[in-house]
Amino acid sequence: MNSSCYVSELFYYPVKSLKGICLEKAEIDDFGMRNDRRFMLIDDKNKFVTQRTHPQLSQLNVGLTHSATDVLDSISIYGHSIARLNFNMDQFTGSEASMSKVTVWSDSVEACILENNETQCLSEFLGLNVKLAYMPSTSFRQIDRQYCSEDKRVSFADGYPFLLTSEASLRDLNTSLKQAVAMTNFRPNIVISGDVSAYAEDLWKRIVIGNITFELVKPCSRCVMTTIDSNGLKSEDKEPLITLSKSRKNDFGICFGQNLLHLSTGEIQKGDLVTFE
Repeated sequence: MNSSCYVSELFYYPVKSLKGICLEKAEIDDFGMRNDRRFMLIDDKNKFVTQRTHPQLSQLNVGLTHSATDVLDSISIYGHSIARLNFNMDQFTGSEASMSKVTVWSDSVEACILENNETQCLSEFLGLNVKLAYMPSTSFRQIDRQYCSEDKRVSFADGYPFLLTSEASLRDLNTSLKQAVAMTNFRPNIVISGDVSAYAEDLWKRIVIGNITFELVKPCSRCVMTTIDSNGLKSEDKEPLITLSKSRKNDFGICFGQNLLHLSTGEIQKGDLVTFE
């Protein structure tokens, strides 16, 4: 179906649970958005660490640098309360790192693990000993077979390569809140706007952006992370979860947005028209 719906925002999150980066255009590879959640903080048991238990992670920014040939060279983590920490990609493949299984939710996957002076700074910031894990292209984490019968990979994202939200849905939600929340509370990859009604995305099966077709797999169930602002503070009234629970609760949980699978690789950009069926 044709529409005047378009992509208004694009985000990716190189380190799971840290701040996202806004993009004008995004390269789509096998994992999803290039470099999206390929890195993750883990504890001493190699289990993932997120804002759910350490909301101060929302204060941390991420930067990436690339070589002249557009190969990822390094990643940096920084914030108001922590100096810029630099990690070269060579460190993840050299003797300084180890290769081991890490856990994200119920999945176990091979990752390159780095523990050094920089991760010690992160540990002191969090009050928890952490290491930085990187998922190389040689590792494969399968998307939940309950919703995807094909061999499809995903990075350290919660479950799917993409999360889509709409500005119309957020406007509708904010009319019911005493204090409006930002779209960044929901950590989307693709935000759509234009001629589309609130929660219309619930009814779509597929969308096309540019030359890439996406399947809408399931609604995205939401958690306490939607109540955490960029200063690492949780809303005292547990909003927007309380309001969402009154009208957006279903068999999947309290939902806002849709999880997507991409059926090919390529590039999408802000302003691209979105067609749906």
